[in-house]
Amino acid sequence: MSVILTSVLILGGIGVAGAAVLYVVANRFNVEEDPRIDEIEALLPGANCGGCGRSGCRDFAVACVKAASLDSLACPASGNGVMKRIAEITGLAAVAGKPRVAVLKCNGTCSMRTRVAAYDGPPSCAIESFLGSGEGACPVGCLGCGDCVKACPYEALHLDSDTGLPVVDDEKCTGCGVCVKSCPRRLMELRMKGPRGMRVWVACSNHEKGAVARKDCKAACIGCGKCVRTCSHDAITLTGNLAYIDCEKCRLCGKCVAVCPTGAIHSSFKVPTPTTEN
Repeated sequence: MSVILTSVLILGGIGVAGAAVLYVVANRFNVEEDPRIDEIEALLPGANCGGCGRSGCRDFAVACVKAASLDSLACPASGNGVMKRIAEITGLAAVAGKPRVAVLKCNGTCSMRTRVAAYDGPPSCAIESFLGSGEGACPVGCLGCGDCVKACPYEALHLDSDTGLPVVDDEKCTGCGVCVKSCPRRLMELRMKGPRGMRVWVACSNHEKGAVARKDCKAACIGCGKCVRTCSHDAITLTGNLAYIDCEKCRLCGKCVAVCPTGAIHSSFKVPTPTTEN
């Protein structure tokens, strides 16, 4: 019994001594954290999507408290209302940001694209892209495995069973940019949501010459330049046989949508059919 009692006393003594050391160390190196960090973190969505460029919501909250200005800090998932509240907490001026939404720069639906191969591997765009060019003839077209859908922390994307392409839910999309990073072909782009959700963009990423691009996909941009000549706001440029619309300059007139011969230019609103004068 004496051996057991001695062992218990020794172990107990070691435990007490260890606890005392930990207590002293904890107090010696304790770092008082600004209570505003918790207050700001509570306002954030907690998805840790990385849309702010930080490792997570708490890291963003710490950056806001330590910052001398909020000019370079914004949480796209929260919106201007939350940033205004953060500005009140930190005593800094709030910077209003323009709401953004993701768009797909491809319209290679099942009916439009030329199928040249069959992929029977894991349902992953990243893997399919690494192994080859995919099932379609277009070397930069959407692979349709849904990596962007799986990556979206807000369930703002789903795959259309008829077209095989991801569809963005404007109401749920926060413009965090996770889908942009997840697409191996960089087919997702963040654009200004626009007034009343109105926006125009080129749903194609193929830089090949017109005839080749058209052979790959019936809905490809063929670089004809009709949209450039039609736009009176200098919002459209043609680089490497592919048109691009500057959302800052676009006035949403819809003329480019109407003149595009392949339907490569999309709009989130109905464009009036142009009338022909007699």
